[in-house]
Order: sequence, then structure tokens, then C-alpha cells
Amino acid sequence: MSTAAFVVCFAVWTIFAIIGIRIRQELGLTETQFGLLVGTPILTGSLIRVALGVWADIYGGRTVFTATMIAAAIATFLLSYAHTYPQMLLAALGVGIAGGSFSVGVAYVSRWYPAGKQGTALGIFGAGNVGAAVTKFLAPFVLVAFGWQAVAQVWAAALILTAAVFWFTTSDDPVHAERRRTGVKPQNAWLELEPLKNVQIWRFALYYFFVFGAFVALSLWLPQYLINVYGVGIKSAGMIAAAFSVPASLFRAYGGHLSDTYGARRVLYWTFFVSVVTTFILSYPPTDYVLHGANGTYSFHLEMGLMGFTVTVFVLGFFMALGKAAVYKHIPVYYPDHVGSVGGLVGMIGGLGGFILPILFGVLLDLTGLWTSCFMLLFLLVTGALIWMHVAIRQMEREAAGAALARLPPFPEMRDMPAPAAVPHAGAAVLTDWRPEDTTFWQQTGRRIARRNLFLSIPALLLSFAIWQVWSVVVAKLPLVGFTFTTDQLFWLAALPGISGAVLRIFYSFMVPIFGGRLWTTLTTWSLIIPAVGIGYAVQNPDTPYVLLLALALLCGFGGGNFASSMANISFFFPKAEKGNALALNAGLGNLGVSVVQFVVPLVITTGLFGYLGGAPAMVNTATGPAPLWLQNAGFFFVPFIAISAFASWFGMNDVASAKASFSDQAVIFQRKHNWIMCWLYTGTFGSFIGYSAGFPLLAKMLFPDVNALQFAFLGPMIGALSRSGTGWLADRFGGARVTVWVFILMMAGVSGVLWFTGIRTQPGAFWGFFASFLLLFFATGVGNASTFQMIPAICAKEMERLMPDADAEARRQQAEKEAAAITGFTSAVAAFGAFFIPKSFGTSIALTGGAEAALWGFLAFYVTCLLITWAVYARRGGLLHDIERARRGTAARSVAAE
Repeated sequence: MSTAAFVVCFAVWTIFAIIGIRIRQELGLTETQFGLLVGTPILTGSLIRVALGVWADIYGGRTVFTATMIAAAIATFLLSYAHTYPQMLLAALGVGIAGGSFSVGVAYVSRWYPAGKQGTALGIFGAGNVGAAVTKFLAPFVLVAFGWQAVAQVWAAALILTAAVFWFTTSDDPVHAERRRTGVKPQNAWLELEPLKNVQIWRFALYYFFVFGAFVALSLWLPQYLINVYGVGIKSAGMIAAAFSVPASLFRAYGGHLSDTYGARRVLYWTFFVSVVTTFILSYPPTDYVLHGANGTYSFHLEMGLMGFTVTVFVLGFFMALGKAAVYKHIPVYYPDHVGSVGGLVGMIGGLGGFILPILFGVLLDLTGLWTSCFMLLFLLVTGALIWMHVAIRQMEREAAGAALARLPPFPEMRDMPAPAAVPHAGAAVLTDWRPEDTTFWQQTGRRIARRNLFLSIPALLLSFAIWQVWSVVVAKLPLVGFTFTTDQLFWLAALPGISGAVLRIFYSFMVPIFGGRLWTTLTTWSLIIPAVGIGYAVQNPDTPYVLLLALALLCGFGGGNFASSMANISFFFPKAEKGNALALNAGLGNLGVSVVQFVVPLVITTGLFGYLGGAPAMVNTATGPAPLWLQNAGFFFVPFIAISAFASWFGMNDVASAKASFSDQAVIFQRKHNWIMCWLYTGTFGSFIGYSAGFPLLAKMLFPDVNALQFAFLGPMIGALSRSGTGWLADRFGGARVTVWVFILMMAGVSGVLWFTGIRTQPGAFWGFFASFLLLFFATGVGNASTFQMIPAICAKEMERLMPDADAEARRQQAEKEAAAITGFTSAVAAFGAFFIPKSFGTSIALTGGAEAALWGFLAFYVTCLLITWAVYARRGGLLHDIERARRGTAARSVAAE
């Protein structure tokens, strides 16, 4: 019954694969808009999987499964009444609830079977993926006969009927039934997330991102791929696409049997090997070859026909099915008590693949014009998964045989030679005795060392921000030097550093305790050389391939990622009383890199700084006639400063020995609710700062075309950076939560001002009110960036009293600092996505409504939630930080009075 229910749920989940084609025709959607539409249900179904899996563990799979089907049926029925693109997207979010049923079914089914048969059982259940083929087989006929609205209504009715049959023909799983019989309460939902700190689970998630996420993405993408590439009709496209969906679903049960019999690892190896080969074949675009031989010229054409394509995707789908079963064979074996939460996380990441990949397929098609670019992306993805799996397995084998391997020499020829004697050397750069909370130690030794590390960290971080944002200036100049890119292509060049920087921050957040702050700061500073030099050479030739510029834009994300590790590193050096100001100085003066690049680059590209070594200038037309432009200096200018900063970091910075921790030790933050709350609040402050930095110039140019707003663009980021570095003491003195409350009030006032002056933009002086409102926003974000980061160590220190009641004060301090460093980095990673989403929100608002007001109202509502959360959780009487901050204020007042 679970399998039958999942078939219907999956058929509903992928309904847009068929009806989306007709909707695209009716609404005239672009490829990217179509990819977003078909991917939206996948997003909901993915994100909801963790919560539904946890609820299934707590409340029982039978109840949660039934409720999930009913909720999805209501949303699917309402879809038939949607008429505009925003309405379609909203309805698609509700349709996606059906996809969350997978994690419920995994938790429910696994409890009925012993470990030796769980692979087969979950394989049979997972074969419910065949619902995608059901939609492809049946939906085209209903659509052609009655319209796409009838498809939605029929599928909703089927879901309601299935929910009723499921409820009356199933019973509670043994674990839940025993819990109800004995009256034992389920464990707290946060404890269900305990295993998620293991990196092994995230590796499983990557595997599932390919075997399941790519399956869903291709299920959605193949019908239009076949129609456009091979010219078949919608019915034929549905039938052929089913040749992929059916084996990728039904053979999942066989994959479970193979995993039980031969081991899941072996099945995954075969899955990835075959997938590498098939995606490489499918990614090869139609190509004409001309060979010049000794006896003449030979030419031939290479292109995959429809029959070859069908057979190849059938093979790919077959092995994807085996891989899906193999991944989920691991979960009940390794995590029998957390199948819901672990299975939900792995399923969520896999489902996100079904959301992200169709969008990337559309983007790649728009950028490259190659339909096979989707398979190129899948080839890179599965190759990475195979390499990571093999490296992890080899590492595990080396650890198991570590002693025997350690006794072997590096080469067989050295077997009889005497072993070299290793003489350990303790470097002075490692601080083995570090007690910043000890007042005597801090005044005599600690402050001097901490300040030296801070003063070396600031220029490195400033350069990182400069490289991160350099494309915001370079992109505007590319057309002047001969590059012929569309506006959309230029937008992606400006946006990609924000995306890659945000993603890298997630990983950089955990690197300092693993590698040490000195080594990591040096390496990440040196990494800035790559995009700086690359940009310098690439912009000199207008024939530089667009894909190379995209790669350089992604590499500029190195600069964005550095912020997370830099802040985590500095947090280890200072005591709680000075940590807020230190982090504010590091981040605030580092943020000045945004203003530096917007102010300095327009100046340095007008002169030949490096002479012959810098390359020849391009002649561009200006208001006063032709003039030379050295656009390459936008990259080359920073190279010597990067080298100086990297050398200074290596020879002048220190590692704190007590700050060492593995990823597993730091991943405990994912169980801390305050980590996620601070992600929300810091997105409100830093996400706004970096997003407005990227979006203000373009927005001002569009709203006030008669004003040269670009000459003022650097002022906003500069004010935000200076306010951050200059107001850290406010949070240290009055408390981060109290300051943050006022910050969000100021930001609400700033957005309200922007809204007001946008509405009267045709009146004289409206621009200056608009500009002043944005300056208020930048100022408030800077203050908020400092105050929110001051809150994090205070929260961690307070929580350690509850979480580690039996530990001594020093152990609690060290654990609080490790968690605070990880949370600092992780929140900065999440907030960095504002660099992409705020400008994109302005663009989407203008495209859908004709103005930016909708986006601004959304930002205002977001700041209201931030204000309420800060007050309710931290600042109010009874809040987590209320007593601490009031005590600090009282102490400061008494100190001033005594002086």
C-alpha cells in the first residue's frame, strides 16, 4: 500500500513535466521560466522531507503519509484555477508536498523488516518513482482531450482516493504501535537531527543528488528535449521519456535485492561507472569533422539518432534505479533509530537536485545554445561523486590497515634500508597556551598577539571583498572594449561571484579548526591571485569565450568565501568582552573592499600602471573623443597587494592549538536552533548589505535615468563598512540583541523611505530622498552586522551552561568558542546569498509588476519578522540574552561612575 500510494504521489509530483509544456505555450515562458515552473514542486517536496521524516518517526508514518496526500490533493485541485505565472508558481509550491511523502514512506516501511531485507523492501517502495512514467503515459491523452486543467483535477481526485484506501487498509508500524501501547513519549525532534553532523550522510546525499535528483530533472526535461531536438510530438515524447522513467523506477526494487546480496558499495561503483560513460556519450553535441590527410580531405558528421538516444537513456535510467536503492540500503543499517531524519535529509538533497538541475539545464541552454549541455553537467556531477566515494573508501581502508601500511617504506626498493628518524619541531606560530578570558594573561601577552592577527586579517579580508565584487565594475566596461554579450549574459557574470562565494562560505566555515587559521588564511589569500590574473588576461581579448569568463566569475567567489573563515579565525583570539568590537573591525574594514573596488578600479583602468607588462590598452569612445582603457588593470592592480598580504599572513599570524576540531565536532551546530535563528537575522543585516551593494547602482539607474547615480555608488557600501567597524563597541556595551532590535527598526524606516521616494520619483529632489534612504539602510546594515555577530558568542556561552552542566568553566569556554566560530562562518554563508537574491528580486519584481515596489514590500515584511524574532527570543524580559545584557550595561555604568 505504501508503494501504491507513493506511485500516485510521484505522479502528482511530476505533473508539470506534461502540463508545463502547454502552460509554457499559453503564457509564452522562456526556457529559464519553464525550468523554474517545473522545478518549484520539486523544491517544496525536497525541503519538506526532513520535517516529514522527523514527524514520521515521532507521530507514525501512517498518520503523516495520509495527511501529506490530502494536503497535496487540495493544492493540485486548486492548480486548475491558476491563470497567471505567479499563481502557477504558488500552486506549484503546494503540489510539491506530494514529493515529501518519500521520507515518510522510508521511515514507515523500514520498521516492518529486518536489516537483511530492508534493501529489498525499500527498493520495492522506491519503485514508486514509476509514477513519473504514469504521468508521461496518461497525462498527454487527458491533456489533448480535455485540457491541462482536467489533468490536475483527475490527479487530485486520485490522490484523495488513494489517501482513503491507504488509511483504511494499513496499520501503525510496530515501533509506533509499541510506543502507544506503553505510553512512552517520542524523543525531542532536535535529537532526531543528531546524526546529521556526520560527513558520511552528506556524502550519501551527494550520491542521491545524482541518482535521484538527476532522475527527477531528466523526467521533467526529457519531453521538451525530445520535442525540440528530434521533432517528435508531445505524445511520442511522453512515451520515449517513459523509456527512461520506467527502468529508473521499477528496477529500483532489483537494486535493493542486489544491494542485499552483493553489497551496496559494489552496486554504487557500477552505477557511477556506467553513468560516467553514458552521460559522456549523451553530452556530445552534433559535430562536423574535417580531416586533412595525405590523399585528400575527409569529412564526416557525428550525431546521436533518436534510437541510440532512447537506448542510452534507458541504460542510464536502469543504473540510476540500482543506485537509488543502494544509497538507501545504507541508511537503516547505519542509522536504525533515525531513519526518518537521515532518510529525510538525503531525500531532501536528492530532491533539491530535481529542483536545481532543471533550472541549470535551462540556464545552460540559454547561455550555450547546446541542448546536450544538460548531460555535460550531469557528467561532471557523477564524476565528482565517483571520485569522492572512491577516495572515502580508500581512506577507510587505510585507517583499517593503518599500522601495517605505516610500517611499509615509500618505495619497494627501500624495504631493507634503515628508516629515517623523525625529529618533531614545535613552531612558535602555534599558541599552545591561550587563555583570553584570563585578565592577567590577556593584558600581558594575549592582547598584543590578538591585535597583530587582527591587523593582518583585515587587509586580507579587504582584498577578498575587492576580488569578490570586481565583476560589478568590469561587467559595465566589457561592451566598451569590444565584448558583444547580451544583457542577460552580463547579469550572470555579475551574479555568479555572489552564488559561488555564498556556497564556498559553507565549506570555509569549518576550515579554520581543521587546518589552522594561519595556514588557511595564507592559502585563501593566495587563491585570489587566480581570478585576479585571469581577469587581467581575459578582458584583453574580445574573442575570449564566454564560458571562460563565467569560470573566472565563479572563481571570484574565493573572495566571498574567505569572509567565513576569517571571522571564524578572529573569534578565537579575543575574550567575550572585546569579541564584538574585534569582529566588527575585521568585518567592517574588510567590507570596505566593496567600496575600494567601486572607487579604485574606475581610476586605475585609465592609466598604464604596469607599462609593457600590463598589456596594450583598448581605445574606447568617450564624451571627449577616443581614449585608452586598460581594463586588465581591474585584475592586475590587486596582484602585488595579494602577494604581500599572503606573505604577511604566513609569517605574522598564529594558530590557536585549542581551536582544533574536526568537521564532525563542529557539525553539532546544525542541531542548535540558535544557529538557524541567527542565519535568519544575519541575512537581514549582511544579506541586505551585500545585496544592496550589488543592486543599488542598477536600480538607481533604472528609476532615475537622468541622474548619474554610478558616481555615488561606492558611498553606500563605504558607510555600511565604516558603521560596522565603528559601532562594534555599541553591542559590547549595550548588548547585541538590544542594538539589533533598533537596527531592524532603522531598516524598516529606510525601506519605507525608499518606497515613498520611488512612488514620487518624477518629482524634483526625489532622487536625493531615495539616495538618503538607501544610505540609512547601509548604515543600519553595518551596525546590525556588528551587533548580530556580537550576539553569537554570547548565545553560545549561555547555552553551554545548559548543555554542559557538569563540565568545568574552561571546557565550556572552549566548546562555546568552537561552536561560535562555526556558527559565525555558517551564518555568513547563508547571508551571502543576498548578493544574488536581492538584485534578482528587484529584476523579478520589475519583470512581473513593472516596478520594484513588490520587492521592497517583501523586504519590509522580512525585516518585521527579524525584529519580532530578535525581541521575542533574545531581547525581551525572559529572553536568552536579557539578563546578560542588562548586567553588562549596569557594570559599564558603575565603571564610568567610579572613574
